[in-house]
Amino acid sequence: MAVIPPVCDFGWKPVHFELPAVDGKNYSLNDVRGLNGTLIMFICNHCPYVLAVIDRIVRDAKDLMVLDVGVVAISSNDVVAYPEDSFENMIKLADSNKFEFPYLYDEDQSTARSFNAVCTPDFFGFNSSDELQYRGRLDASRKESGPVGLRRDLFEAMKLISETSQGPKDQIASMGCSIKWK
Repeated sequence: MAVIPPVCDFGWKPVHFELPAVDGKNYSLNDVRGLNGTLIMFICNHCPYVLAVIDRIVRDAKDLMVLDVGVVAISSNDVVAYPEDSFENMIKLADSNKFEFPYLYDEDQSTARSFNAVCTPDFFGFNSSDELQYRGRLDASRKESGPVGLRRDLFEAMKLISETSQGPKDQIASMGCSIKWK
C-alpha cells in the first residue's frame, strides 16, 4: 500500500544524526550539509517506488551537488523483516548505481523517527540555515518510472532553495512504500 507523507512544515529544523555509511565512514548532519542547502532522502533497496526512479535520484543528486547542495540518502527499514534492505545490500545498491553521495544506515530507526519520515522515497530539502523548505516528490513518477522529460520537481525546488533560501509554496507530496518499522 502506498503511503503519502505530510506537506512541508516550512522552517522545521532537522535533529542531529551520526550514522554509518556504505563507504565505511560515519556521517553527521554537519558532514553532509551543503553551502547552499541540504537534501536528505529516505530510501531503501527494495521499494519499487525507489527502484523505478533510482537513476533519476542519482542524476538529480549529482546536479544538485554542482550547485553546492549537500546530498545524503538514509535507509531505515527493519532488515530482519526485510533482509533485502541489509547493509550489505545497501553497499551493492550504492555501487551498482554509482552513488556519489553518502548512503547511511539508520539501524535503530531513530533518525527516521526524528524526521517523521513515513515512506521511501521521502525527500527533505533544507536551505543553508537548515530550515525545511521542500518535502515533495522527485517527479510525477509513481511505482513505475514516468516518461522521459517529466518536470524535475525535486531538482527545481532545491535549485530555487539554493538561490533564494525559499522553497516553492505549492508542493506535491512524494509517494512510496511505508518505512518498515521494527
